[in-house]
Amino acid sequence: MTTLKKGGLLYEQVAGNIARQIQAGALRPGDRVPSVRRASLQHRVSVTTAVQAYLELENRGLIEARPQSGFYVRSRQRVNVPEPLLSNPAKSLRAGGTPEDFLATIFEAVNRPNIVPLGAACPSPELLPVKKLNRILSSVNRSTGAKGLEYDMPPGCLPLRRQLAKRSLDLGTNLTPDEFIITCGSMEALALCLRAVTNAGDAVAIESPTYFGIVQLIASLGLKAVEIPTHPRTGLDLNKLEKTLNTRKIAACLAIPNFNNPLGSLMPDSNKERLVTMLAEREIPLIEDDIYGDLHFGPTRPRVAKSYDQEGLVMLCSSFSKTLAPGYRVGWVAPGRFFEKMRNLKFTSTLADATLPPLAVAEFLSSGGYDHHLRSLRRTFARQVERVSDAVADSFPSGIKITRPTGGFVIWVELPSRVDALKLHARALAEGISIAPGPLFSSSGGFHNFIRLSCGYPWSAGIERGIGILGYLVKQMM
Repeated sequence: MTTLKKGGLLYEQVAGNIARQIQAGALRPGDRVPSVRRASLQHRVSVTTAVQAYLELENRGLIEARPQSGFYVRSRQRVNVPEPLLSNPAKSLRAGGTPEDFLATIFEAVNRPNIVPLGAACPSPELLPVKKLNRILSSVNRSTGAKGLEYDMPPGCLPLRRQLAKRSLDLGTNLTPDEFIITCGSMEALALCLRAVTNAGDAVAIESPTYFGIVQLIASLGLKAVEIPTHPRTGLDLNKLEKTLNTRKIAACLAIPNFNNPLGSLMPDSNKERLVTMLAEREIPLIEDDIYGDLHFGPTRPRVAKSYDQEGLVMLCSSFSKTLAPGYRVGWVAPGRFFEKMRNLKFTSTLADATLPPLAVAEFLSSGGYDHHLRSLRRTFARQVERVSDAVADSFPSGIKITRPTGGFVIWVELPSRVDALKLHARALAEGISIAPGPLFSSSGGFHNFIRLSCGYPWSAGIERGIGILGYLVKQMM
């Protein structure tokens, strides 16, 4: 237990002791501070005094409270690093390779153990309930017998669709099992949505920046991407979108309102409602990707834009790839009025889904294991985002900007304008570090001096070293 010195108010002495631990590095940025009750025992003071001490430390900017989680050491360095401004992808892709070449190197690095995994947005297997899922999958395999070898025809696994319907209330909607179609991951869901409501040559409004898989998907379908500036905190610039809708024909809008990849932006509910209304007035479908919605850092899961849908024009997509089992490839879509068309397209896409993985996911959801797992995973990702952000702020040169997402597990870093992200990607890979360069997140190849970093793996000496090397490479390129 800590011994308090004579003189001064008790809470100030407690705060001083903890502050010295922070300054000495015993408690580092992102570390959880002992609970108020434990602090009262350690310092032999009342709980009220411990609370006063923590309030004092908050006022000094040394710790911060996180809802339903406790107190954590606050980053001193990152406080001085600004966020990027509203996006403006003005520059084109530079020479040195096609987008497909860069994507290949990012995805190839996922399974290479000697690579620092900051490129692909994948959760570490260490953070997933591998043993529990394996037991469930084995049990499901035994119980289904020969039926586990049959085609699972669209709309797909009924037990999973029932679980999705139950969980739809958490999203702010009230969907039935018959409104869902199970898909092979969220990418198939997005592809089916685009095929259902567009034709080759049509224009699709998208966030800028947005996930590079969406950029590539739109191009592969012969569609034209219309980039709408997106704010790191609030998402799509709806004023700009409205002007665009008034000046050119848009066949569909595809957006990630809850924790956009790569920005991590969270669209306010009022903006979601305005977005849905704006599009419905023009009979324009909204394809909503909610793959990161379950990974909120705050106490409440954000609503989906589909919760404001009165016309059946919002096509809600998601999967369990970022939260539970990437390799199971279990996704889903609630396509509204386009259900029949989507189901028919599914037949010509993958015909059916693997039978056993969706059943295993359904069992995991019904047992309550998924919610328990999510609570732990959200806390872990929140810590990792903060840890990586702090390390970038410490290691990179002044003049950078870093997003402050409140969900998901990626950060978007703006580098000094003379740093070429594509060249940085190549140099980093030569050092055994994978990153995602900014031009991949834009159909026009903009964001030449931006990079996305994944925080999906637990903090380690290798990640710390990798970020340090990245900072050194950036300084060299300046």
